Amino acid sequence: MLIGLTGTPGTGKTSVSKLLEKRRGWKVVYLNDLIKEEHLYSEVDEERDSVIADMELIRERLSGILEEEKGQHAEKAKVNGEEKENITIIESHLAHYITDIVIVLRAYPPELKKRLEKRGYSEEKINENAEAESIDLILAEAFEWCKKVFEVNTTGRTAEETLGDVEKIIDYILAGKENELQEYIPGSLDWIDSVP
Repeated sequence: MLIGLTGTPGTGKTSVSKLLEKRRGWKVVYLNDLIKEEHLYSEVDEERDSVIADMELIRERLSGILEEEKGQHAEKAKVNGEEKENITIIESHLAHYITDIVIVLRAYPPELKKRLEKRGYSEEKINENAEAESIDLILAEAFEWCKKVFEVNTTGRTAEETLGDVEKIIDYILAGKENELQEYIPGSLDWIDSVP
């Protein structure tokens, strides 16, 4: 099963993904790193200090990674006699363009700004990301691209606390109990008043 962990930069995707890897042993593809390492982009935007991802190249490369992972999982299951679901997490602010199931991590924009300041982001990038979070940009895109969308508020919470929510969502999906995940149905967070 392929699950996206997406959200505006600074919402906790990488921290939670590392914990998922460690605690659950699930494969995590750090998509932004993969894009840069394997040059899966069409151009470099010098002004914004970023790259323009080539989604076709990314999908092609991920297909290969997932096939390899599927083979490794099948071999491990054969040796251990396990019948567990193979879980792969795609971690990126672009994950919702690739997966059918996505968990969108959210953060109150003023807190998000503080997190991005600590990372050394430029004022322009901080404001751009805070505004995107204020208007639910990634959440709206997730609805457009994905079949199942869940939302987790990371405001004032540690990565470990957020991890508990993410694990619960995935475990309930695996158990077929999605109807019990009402607290993660998008729409409860409204930060439009925090637009700079």
